[in-house]
Amino acid sequence: MLGQAGMAAAAVRYLRSAGSPTTAPTVAPAVEALPRPDLRAVGEDERAPVSPAEFRRVLGNFATGVTVITAPAGAAPGATPAGFACQSFSALSLDPALVVFMVGRTSRTWPLIARAGVFCVNVLGAGQGELCRGFARSGTDKFAGVEYDASPISGSPRLAGASAWIDCAIQAVHTGGDHLIVVGRVEALGAGDGDTAPLVFHKGRFV
Repeated sequence: MLGQAGMAAAAVRYLRSAGSPTTAPTVAPAVEALPRPDLRAVGEDERAPVSPAEFRRVLGNFATGVTVITAPAGAAPGATPAGFACQSFSALSLDPALVVFMVGRTSRTWPLIARAGVFCVNVLGAGQGELCRGFARSGTDKFAGVEYDASPISGSPRLAGASAWIDCAIQAVHTGGDHLIVVGRVEALGAGDGDTAPLVFHKGRFV
């Protein structure tokens, strides 16, 4: 089995070998945004097999890369782009080229991405920890002072300095406990020169 980095590299090679499309890609319809339910892990008369704190502590030993998922502004007057920091991202399939990310069902950003029907994955480099923290906050203008341009297919924000970007249309959405599993169809992607060290999160901090 390919590791995550190997799958991502293979996906890059596959898409580059396929060349540029001769026709414009089909734009995926907007995905219905699920309501933000009042979630709980177990019923009042049930006992969880592990505590959330213990689950978080043990799973924190798994080091991950860090991304920012972005989507373009809607058509409403005064609408702004959407984005959030995301560790739960992975390559999913080579043929077709698919990626996946997970987002909490109570996220206020997810409905904006769902309505757009498209998104861009920005893979952060080692020097972008503060940028990540900005996109992890709620109730603020996450794009204030952030340099970006539009990704080529979806028009989602492509953050300056990111080590790689992956432009996607939403392919499917599945429920997974208190999160949603979002599958994206890759429409375009690119990376830097390969010398950028990744931003890595491990045991609750950047390393």
